[in-house]
Amino acid sequence: MSGHVENESPGDRAQDQQGAASAPSSDYGDSTDTVVEHDPYHRRRPLSALEEGVSTELHRIATALSRHQSRPGVFSRHQSHATAADEAPATTEPALNPESADFDVTKWVQNFVSHLNEQGHKFSRMGVSFRDLDVFGSGSALQLQETVDSVFLKPFRLGEAFGSRKKEHKQILHGFNGLLNSGELLAVLGRPGSGCSTFLKSICGELHGLKLGDQTVIHYNGASQKQMKREFKGEVIYNQEVDKHFPHLTVGQTLEFAAGMRTPSQRIHDMPRAEYCQYIARVVMAVFNLSHTYDTKVGDDYVRGVSGGERKRVSIAEMMVAGSPICAWDNSTRGLDSTSALKFVQALRNSSDVGKHAHAVAMYQASQAIYDVFDKTTVLYGGRQIYFGPAHAAKAFFERQGWQCPARQTTGDFLTSVTNPDERTPRPGMERKTPRTPEDFERYWLESPEFRTLQDDMARYDDEFQGDRQVESIAQLRETKHHRQAKHVRPGSPYTISILMQIKLNTKRAYQRVWNDLAATLSHVVSNLVLALIIGSIFYGNPDATVGFDGKGSVLFMAILLNALTAISEIDSLYGQRPIVEKHHSYAFYHPATEAAAGLVADIPVKFATAVVFNLIVYFLAGLRRTPDQFFLFFLVSYVSTFVMSAIFRTLAAITKTVSQAMTLAGVLVLALVMYTGYIIPVPQMHPWFSWIRYLNPIFYAFEMLVANEFHGREFTCSEIMPPYAPVVGDSWICASAGAVAGRWTVSGDAYMYATYEYSYSHVWRNFGILVGFLVGFMAIYFAAVELNSSVTSTAEALVFQRNHIPPHLDPKRAARDEEKAAGGGGGAAVEEGRQEPKKGAIEAQKDMFTWKDVVYDIEVKDGTRRLLDHVSGWVKPGTLTALMGASGAGKTTLLDVLAQRTSVGVVTGDMLVSGRPFGADFQRQTGYVQQQDLHLDTATVRESLRFSAMLRRPKTVSKKEKFEFVEEVIKMLGMEEYANAVVGIPGEGLNVEQRKLLTIGVELVAKPKLLLFLDEPTSGLDSQSAWAICVFLRKLADAGQAVLCTIHQPNAILFQQFDRLLFLAKGGRTVYFGDIGQNSQHLLDYFERNGARHCGADENPAEFMLEIVAEGTNGDGEDWHSVWKGSQEFEAVVAEIDRIRDEAAGDTQEQSGGDGPRAEFAMPLYGQVLEVTQRIFQQYWRMPNYVIAKLFLGVLSGLFIGFTFWNAKGTQAGMRDVVFSVFMVTTIFTTLVQQIQPLFITQRSLYEVRERPSKAYSWKAFIIANIVVEIPYQILTGILAFACFYYPVVGVQDSARQGLVLLFIIQLFIYASAFAHMTIAAMPDAQAAAAVVVLLTMMSTIFSGVLQTKTALPGFWVFMYFVSPFTYWISGIVSTMLHGRAVECSDLETLVFNPPPGMTCGRFLGPLEGKLPGLLQNPMDTEACRYCAVRVADQYLDTVDIFWSERWRNFGIMWAYIVFNIAAAIGLYYLFRVRRKSLGLTWLKGLFQKKDKKN
Repeated sequence: MSGHVENESPGDRAQDQQGAASAPSSDYGDSTDTVVEHDPYHRRRPLSALEEGVSTELHRIATALSRHQSRPGVFSRHQSHATAADEAPATTEPALNPESADFDVTKWVQNFVSHLNEQGHKFSRMGVSFRDLDVFGSGSALQLQETVDSVFLKPFRLGEAFGSRKKEHKQILHGFNGLLNSGELLAVLGRPGSGCSTFLKSICGELHGLKLGDQTVIHYNGASQKQMKREFKGEVIYNQEVDKHFPHLTVGQTLEFAAGMRTPSQRIHDMPRAEYCQYIARVVMAVFNLSHTYDTKVGDDYVRGVSGGERKRVSIAEMMVAGSPICAWDNSTRGLDSTSALKFVQALRNSSDVGKHAHAVAMYQASQAIYDVFDKTTVLYGGRQIYFGPAHAAKAFFERQGWQCPARQTTGDFLTSVTNPDERTPRPGMERKTPRTPEDFERYWLESPEFRTLQDDMARYDDEFQGDRQVESIAQLRETKHHRQAKHVRPGSPYTISILMQIKLNTKRAYQRVWNDLAATLSHVVSNLVLALIIGSIFYGNPDATVGFDGKGSVLFMAILLNALTAISEIDSLYGQRPIVEKHHSYAFYHPATEAAAGLVADIPVKFATAVVFNLIVYFLAGLRRTPDQFFLFFLVSYVSTFVMSAIFRTLAAITKTVSQAMTLAGVLVLALVMYTGYIIPVPQMHPWFSWIRYLNPIFYAFEMLVANEFHGREFTCSEIMPPYAPVVGDSWICASAGAVAGRWTVSGDAYMYATYEYSYSHVWRNFGILVGFLVGFMAIYFAAVELNSSVTSTAEALVFQRNHIPPHLDPKRAARDEEKAAGGGGGAAVEEGRQEPKKGAIEAQKDMFTWKDVVYDIEVKDGTRRLLDHVSGWVKPGTLTALMGASGAGKTTLLDVLAQRTSVGVVTGDMLVSGRPFGADFQRQTGYVQQQDLHLDTATVRESLRFSAMLRRPKTVSKKEKFEFVEEVIKMLGMEEYANAVVGIPGEGLNVEQRKLLTIGVELVAKPKLLLFLDEPTSGLDSQSAWAICVFLRKLADAGQAVLCTIHQPNAILFQQFDRLLFLAKGGRTVYFGDIGQNSQHLLDYFERNGARHCGADENPAEFMLEIVAEGTNGDGEDWHSVWKGSQEFEAVVAEIDRIRDEAAGDTQEQSGGDGPRAEFAMPLYGQVLEVTQRIFQQYWRMPNYVIAKLFLGVLSGLFIGFTFWNAKGTQAGMRDVVFSVFMVTTIFTTLVQQIQPLFITQRSLYEVRERPSKAYSWKAFIIANIVVEIPYQILTGILAFACFYYPVVGVQDSARQGLVLLFIIQLFIYASAFAHMTIAAMPDAQAAAAVVVLLTMMSTIFSGVLQTKTALPGFWVFMYFVSPFTYWISGIVSTMLHGRAVECSDLETLVFNPPPGMTCGRFLGPLEGKLPGLLQNPMDTEACRYCAVRVADQYLDTVDIFWSERWRNFGIMWAYIVFNIAAAIGLYYLFRVRRKSLGLTWLKGLFQKKDKKN
């Protein structure tokens, strides 16, 4: 086709001309791919083996395209551009006509791609060449664990701080070279830590936290990496192993969005944009067999959606829609079984064949079938490249080097095994000639003919893109890009569509997310409805008189505050979507700022609905001004304030790197916003050093508008006059209210608000303009921050050690002394110390045999009962290693859980016996269970984790010394001496995957399981060498007398040979085989071949052979394999053996398991458990300085801020009010205190419930008590600091008794916060769900505490809440202590001024009331302008709000009652919902507060 010749790029010519130079080569023609003789695996015809459903779907799509072509309106506008070629696909060739019997799906897909090229939607064809690739990362292989004391001692270690800056960057990759052509697949092989991820990131330009060497050259068809990232971002993509998608979007919506962002301006058959997006998405979904998931949510770990394998294919489809010519995949097969992994790699193969994409894939445990799909391979060893070339030639390269590939070992496993000193095997006679260190391997590679061939290929590739041809190539790339780009896109932009179109599509997606997760939005609206009803009803019937002034101020303050502060929840949601936005940004789908803008646009109707519900109810229930002008202004101000605060909190999220940083800033910000709104501290009382904050506070301007809107132009009836004589005479009386004028029965609203707040109605529209200015300003900052802060920094993996516990070879202080010694040690090879054989007696030889017969497991489902295990029988004998295998969904883990007594639902029947006896209460602690998830306390060291397990899981009769000695034995057995003092940490900063798995095994071994060791997928997620090391160790354990039962996912042939026996399950939990495996698996293979299976070839993996045979369902005679087993002699022998074991054991009644109280549920008594667990949690807190210091800083900063805000409260009424509000403000940090504690508790609980409780390590009572106890000392310390920072600035130094009591009250509040935190989290599934309960209960406690609305002003229905609220007693107790006996002198604004009747002095005029009035007449001898202060002493005011000095100790005692109740409730709730698992209550709680539907 002429169009292709004209548009051919130099890169295309380069790839065509080098041909044989790059083996295996391929003719990337428009419609066919040829098979290269020497590489039979790679060039299968793409899509030729499509599943039936895929073919059907593509047939339907082809038909739709054919009809679209023939529609008369399609070409009417561009008839002149339609050629015969345009119509050819649908009309001329039968194979391309969906209506024809000869329709060929494969040809149609190839022709479709060709047709897209002709229409201008040409796929970029690009390769990448990298020469001398050196990559440096920050940090070293060693980090020190921070503790609370080390943080405070940092100022005294300035040498360390400055010394670390001088350290050079750590070199991760050393001098890599390579060439990846268009349409090729590259396998990246290496052990963890060898640099695979760094290599993939480097060739894709994802260099955040990394630095390239000065000599490094990377180019893509002549374009430099810098130019690619600037102009052609999205052409080179790096995909992490975790799939990141919006979980509530459907697969169709996800892919249509991706297609929309990359829709070219010139589309096939001039399709409308929307139709094209849907069409492309449908085609790609059909190619990757996703059509059936079009309307299914993508989902994630918490939201139900497609399966893991399907989600992985969604990621592939998304990248294919992006049209990126170069893609890198980082360990994307992790967690997939080999069948799913093969499908994934085959999908990449199709992507390369159809779209001419180049893929680089790093993976572990690649089967031979997977490896054979690849064109090229590179092998990495310790950050050095030791091979890069044709995949089919790699094995021969290393065999020539002197290494022997064992029989039945896959090529991928062999290639990585040569980088493991413990596993590689030299060929006979080559022992002294093979390379040993990474440097030796690299040297051999650099001197090899394969390297010279690679250099020649790279030189030819470079020659094609030099000088004019480089300019031509880049021009071609630009021309292709500009051809796709929309009209209004800047020429230098890497994006395909305009900014407005990006905003439009992002907004559409935002609405889809809202609609698909409507429950979350509705729950937000409902929670606002509840709050509105509570607040409105509290102030219901508030009169339009002076007695209602305080109530009106309170309701306006609460209304504007709640409207504004609901936006704080947006921080979490923004952090939730950040990884997805970052991914799409790297794909060049859109500017992050356009997604931010779309988020605000999409919020308009959602926030409007919420505002209508909240504001309508509050406004009319609270009796605010019922005129249209005032209501709509109130609504407008509230609505706009919500957006202003949303922009502020979104900005906080955008400028920070972690959600904890954002929430800390938000907490301080909220405190400032609340205090400087003008209500808590009116403007006249603000101190000058902080008063400027109000000018930066949007809520301040909004509150002034609402107050002015409510009070302006109104006259309020006087509720109380002074003096209270009747009848009144002239102006010899005055209304007892701020802003009153002597002799007037009403008070002007304008005068009141000016006297109280210094507010003016003339500021209303000025303030509205300022609000809009805030909105625009913060939105601009938000958009800029999102655009600039949209990348994640890469960090190098490192072990973390405690200070003074660093291994000698890693200690920089000893490096100088050991340098000479190290120089002669072998050139820096990272040689692992081999694991030692278990010492004689270290593992006690076991005598008990575990048998199970006819085990059946049924669970209830919607349609009735489902059987997961169907009459499974077998045994595990001491000294044997038994494998449990089966296809995905066969019930392997289910059987393991049933045998280990770890099921909590369903019905289990059958006989499970230990030496012929039923289980005792001690069964779970007499067995070890190594779970698939490696869950450990991240602050503990390896040795501490093992000691903790040994202390609690071995009986009290065993001494501590003996327990610790055995821990050391296990450390040596597992080869963990080097990192025994290393902190477990988190992945990347702590132990690696293999080390974690070994620790998981060690934790079970130190318990000395007397019966059996269960292991669930111990090799999952490991590379083949680590998997091999684990299995070899299990073999050693079995040889030492341990009984081991282990599930395993499709092991390679050599690893499979380590096992003695096999229990193989088919789908439905039905047994297919149980018996010996035999030498070279011969016993097993003989059984299958004898019963109708085909012969297993010598080079086949017996495990994969079995899976294949059983997957077929039946043998050669049409009989299913389960029935074959049931009718076999082997089955009869198994039943007979189980009966024999049971009968023998029945005759032996003397031997009992253990002599240390075996029937006890736990090995240690409760007090011992509490001591050990409490000690561990204290240790954990000490090693979490971020948590402890954040807690202390919250107390100190909030205390200082409140203290200096209410500095030196005066002796006036306003000063007295300041003291009350300063105490009230201390309660506002209560929620933050609680929410600091809860996530930590969730971490502890997850570890306990998933691993430690099923192992019967310690009781739930010990767990909950220890967690509550450990918080108390830190809360006391925080309370003392908060007291000092808050109390003295506000009231100064009072007498010792008062200081002591206030200190006790402050400490009590912090202890109450801890007890309350545990009570509210105990039954809840996660911290997010608990947060809803915490906010609601805290808000209720605060609202009904008597500060915002007094008890007498509450409607009758709500009075009970005043007595229920704990803050009522706490505020009453502390306020009465601080204010008792305090003299009050009214300020000028607070003094009531009136004239006496003519000829009378003020004293004489008020004489009849002497002794009856609480206040003080300041000028009794004057004959005019009598000055009366309504209060003499603070207690008079406190009496009116039910606060009494005499009740301070009673209130202190009541607060302790609340604390005790909360602790008891925490224990009770935990027992009910987490131990007894009362499902009804938990379902109800989840339904109310949990937005996410957790997957089981």
